[in-house]
Amino acid sequence: MPDAPQTTYRPGQAHFFADLDQTPLLGAVDAPDETSAPTSLWKDAWLQMRSRPLFWVSAVLIVLVIMVAVFPQLFSRTDPSFCDLSRSVGDPRAGHWFGFDFQGCDVYARVIYGARASVSVGVLTTIGVTILGVLIGSAAGYYGKWFDIVLSRVTDIFFAVPLLLAAILVMSVFSTHRTVVLVAIVLAVFGWPQIARITRGAVLSVKNNEFVTAAQSLGISKPGILMRHIIPNAMAPVIATATVSLGVFIVAEATLSFLGVGLPASVVSWGGDISRAQSVIRTAPQLLLYPGGALGLTVLSFIMMGDVVRDALDPKARTR
Repeated sequence: MPDAPQTTYRPGQAHFFADLDQTPLLGAVDAPDETSAPTSLWKDAWLQMRSRPLFWVSAVLIVLVIMVAVFPQLFSRTDPSFCDLSRSVGDPRAGHWFGFDFQGCDVYARVIYGARASVSVGVLTTIGVTILGVLIGSAAGYYGKWFDIVLSRVTDIFFAVPLLLAAILVMSVFSTHRTVVLVAIVLAVFGWPQIARITRGAVLSVKNNEFVTAAQSLGISKPGILMRHIIPNAMAPVIATATVSLGVFIVAEATLSFLGVGLPASVVSWGGDISRAQSVIRTAPQLLLYPGGALGLTVLSFIMMGDVVRDALDPKARTR
């Protein structure tokens, strides 16, 4: 009986066959990872925002401003309304880091306590503008037809009126009893058209999606679909715009106070201090620098945060 032929292996041939057993076949598809789950828009936005240094810089500044506005006594124990003419335009000293204004008031204390009024007006106005704009814009975009025509024309009328000019005319009527809430209401009444337009466009792009059709097939009412499905999915551009608008409304309040039609002199605000500092701007320019710098830094922080949020929530900006 002849011997069976013996196979001769060359060096390295065993490794070849071992690798061949582990090589996937052509056209084979890897099994999906069952542990991975699709991420939402908000999670993707958060992952992108936290990777940008600009987000952390603006977040730290915003948190600091909010802390100063809510708890000013933690940063200064001096009464901002206490003034002594013997210290008029006095130099900085221990406990009075920014010196004194022409009335002898502590500038540092007024800058710290002035944040509350300015930031409060900005926050309240932004909330009011967002509520009005979202309700009007979403109703116009979802119901359409004559409802859209009427609301769009009303929006155009308010959009054509300059915000500051309208606020100056209305606030001049209220010569007394000017409060933070009143200023916020006046600014909100004339500041909602931009949010309304953005909301209308977002609702128009969302209302034809499949989940809206599914909700309609389940018999959910139109107001229910609008409130529970469409508005939550159309809020991304609204949030980005509202963040930037908050800084704009802080500037608007400062402008009204600077012109003497905003908050009264009894209320400590950055705009009022800037207005009073213009009388001694040549001899003591630092009195204008401190409240103006605080105002500019606050507005810049909200605008930077708005830019970061907008880039994170905008898919086109994310691909760019």
